[in-house]
Amino acid sequence: MKLSPYLAAAAMIAGVKASPHPAYEQQSQQSLGTPSPDGPNYSQTQLDDIISESPLLSLHRDLVSIESLSGNEHEVGLFVAQFLESQNFTVIKQEVPPVKGQEDAKTRYNIYALPKSSEQPPSVILTSHIDTVPPFIPYSVHQPQESTFNAEDLIIAGRGSVDAKGSVAAQIFATLETLEENPDAGLGLLFVVGEEIGGDGMKFFSDSKLNEKDAFKTLIFGEPTEAALVSGHKGMLGFQVLAHGSAAHSGYPWLGKSAVSAILPALARVDILGDIPAEEGGLPASPKYGPTTLNIGKVRAGVATNVVPSEAMADVAVRLAEGTPEEAREIIRRAVKDATKDVEAEVVVDFESHPESYSPQDLDVDVEGFDVTTVNYGTDVPNLAVASGVKRYLYGPGSIFVAHGDNEALTVRQIKEAVVGYKKLIQAALE
Repeated sequence: MKLSPYLAAAAMIAGVKASPHPAYEQQSQQSLGTPSPDGPNYSQTQLDDIISESPLLSLHRDLVSIESLSGNEHEVGLFVAQFLESQNFTVIKQEVPPVKGQEDAKTRYNIYALPKSSEQPPSVILTSHIDTVPPFIPYSVHQPQESTFNAEDLIIAGRGSVDAKGSVAAQIFATLETLEENPDAGLGLLFVVGEEIGGDGMKFFSDSKLNEKDAFKTLIFGEPTEAALVSGHKGMLGFQVLAHGSAAHSGYPWLGKSAVSAILPALARVDILGDIPAEEGGLPASPKYGPTTLNIGKVRAGVATNVVPSEAMADVAVRLAEGTPEEAREIIRRAVKDATKDVEAEVVVDFESHPESYSPQDLDVDVEGFDVTTVNYGTDVPNLAVASGVKRYLYGPGSIFVAHGDNEALTVRQIKEAVVGYKKLIQAALE
């Protein structure tokens, strides 16, 4: 990507030196590569200089270098606002309520930015999220394994490098370049908090006056899609299975009612609901998304080995391939009831603990020149209310297979190609 003198001269803000990626030397990191002993060995200073000389890569570095775990997005929000203001945007810092249990944290903001030259509400919004999952992993840049060195193949690692600060940096520069070529383009940028914990930032924006649904014609969401357009993603819902029994000495278990013994058959049935045909009481599959999947992510029970457990709990996440959340809830209720009809302790299914849910999300893929795929992960797409007929695209650099992992990383080439991809989507929207 050739940068204009205007963009190349853009002042980068808050550059931070970071320690090396902590997992870089581990065996699990071999896919990212280490310098070949037969190839050129560039110093860390030389590698850092390659990043510093690029406004795009410098912005990405600075974003990743700022720790922004969900609920702690204060600093990264101010940084993004300051950078966009320096690029002649009018920036609205929308204060979002704190995460429950983190009321003492610094104020966090959704960042909504419009070109100062704009006189009308934007018709095209590029949006992604600025929060990340824990733990924070510092930014680092590494030489690839190939013996023939190519700066485009440099490995950029760190928490959020893929999910989703790679998208944030690429969206910003795609917007800047488009505006330089077409100052009247009706573009806006929206970077939200809390996507990784249920989307409270996007939901807050959606319910506010800033959501000008009648003006927005195209929404371009940024997530790691390996530069493919996503035709849709699965729906989701969560629930808990709770068992209530009575405690007793483990030497006399018949004097109590084991919550664990009661919850086990329920979990055994829940675990295979995605494999059971819908006509036999299972959760439905679809040709587009494949089977519905369930993950029993957390189990808690008992107080001591020599005490019959009186309480047990399991937390379950569902990725819906077909149907509505309410239809899935009814299937789950019936399955648990059937599986526990002969147990002594009480077993109930609690959906109130996970009120967020949505059906599978179909998205637009009508722009030529992209591979097309589906994904299993959730996004902020269902959290933003839109008017009928609004186009919704999902696209971004990097792979979901390394997002959230200790090997989260992408290449210089992938970030630069994402700028080109976002510009192509913008152009199609404007036309």
